[in-house]
Amino acid sequence: MATEMIGAIGLASLLVLMVIRVPVALAMLLVGVGGFSQIIGWGAAVSMLKSVPVEVLTNYSFSAVPMFILMGVLAAHSGMAGKLFESARVICGGWKGGLAIAAIGSCGIFSAISGSSLATASTMTRVALPEMERHGYHRGLATGALAAGGTLGIMIPPSIALLIYAILTEQSVGDMFMAGLIPGLLGLVLYALTVSVVMRLKPELAVAGESTAWRAKLASLGGLVPFLAVFLIMILGIYFGVFTPTEGASVGAFATLVYALVKGMRGNGLWAAVQETLALSSVVFFMLVGAETLGYFISVSRISFSISDLLYGLELSPFVVVLCILVMYFLLGMFMDSIAMLVITVPVVFPIIQSLGIDPVWFGIVTVLTVELGLITPPVGMNVFVIKAMAPHVGLGEIFRGVAPFIASDLVRLVLLLAFPVLTTWFLI
Repeated sequence: MATEMIGAIGLASLLVLMVIRVPVALAMLLVGVGGFSQIIGWGAAVSMLKSVPVEVLTNYSFSAVPMFILMGVLAAHSGMAGKLFESARVICGGWKGGLAIAAIGSCGIFSAISGSSLATASTMTRVALPEMERHGYHRGLATGALAAGGTLGIMIPPSIALLIYAILTEQSVGDMFMAGLIPGLLGLVLYALTVSVVMRLKPELAVAGESTAWRAKLASLGGLVPFLAVFLIMILGIYFGVFTPTEGASVGAFATLVYALVKGMRGNGLWAAVQETLALSSVVFFMLVGAETLGYFISVSRISFSISDLLYGLELSPFVVVLCILVMYFLLGMFMDSIAMLVITVPVVFPIIQSLGIDPVWFGIVTVLTVELGLITPPVGMNVFVIKAMAPHVGLGEIFRGVAPFIASDLVRLVLLLAFPVLTTWFLI
């Protein structure tokens, strides 16, 4: 049997395994080992199974993953998130829909040291949703804003998704982080504008918050200082070459730990933060082991090269090929977790992107943005389900209806990035 046919059967088997609810990491591992054995042999497959986990777990670049996770966990457990939302609430005081805008702004700032969309959504829902409900906000608007705001964690650096894409494609992590800065901030602005438009069209969904004096607004900026300090230390340090992105993750985690200790976090709180970090990190690393194994299988099957040759034969323009890939990501995002989607598909599509001469950094940003859409689109929007778990009294349909205007906002952002690549490559000019 041709190796390309074995590759196609392997990918089809992977989809079947996921449909029957086999964990994604295990499904990738099984298909990778089984397919590799059919092409190269069982002895080589067993050797690969012994070496790949060691390669992944000892990869220095991957050590940034638990550090970014630890930052977000410490920020959530130390009370930083609560002070952040309180500051944003005061700054937006008196605005129609101000609490929703404050929640989105808090999500954007929190994600700047969290790196995780799900962590951002769950943390800010605990903090912001009760306050919005107490002020009479429609539950759909409140949960929709939080679900959308949580997706900012996948784009605003430091981002675990951008980090994994960079490592899988051997791109500079620093370049990926800098490229995600403007698209991430653009998403924050567009979400805030979306709330304003919704308020103009349906003013009954929310009421204006209590007005706050300018002096109070200025005083409340103090709640933003810890986040901005950690963010600037990492980003400026990485950009000016003071330390590598991996070292920057450690610096950021240490700075957040110092803040947590100053604010009184001690034994039990620190141990809980470490346990949560280990649990989340183990999930990510298991998926990376599975992805690496699957990547070896895809490489020896040469299926990605066959797809590339097919696209060449169709004489499609590179832009049309990118659009087709993005449509695939959008459809997959309706059913799969974002990180799983990246680790499964990037080894397949990246050789195609390279052969077409497409900028890998720009492609990574538009890919991650499209994956981000999957976090809030039905039927399996992970952020929506996280918020549903945090707020069981709100129906899934209500959350999905509330998040619909923000999906439209993300589509506008995607069009802007496709039309103006300079929004992602500005730092290279």
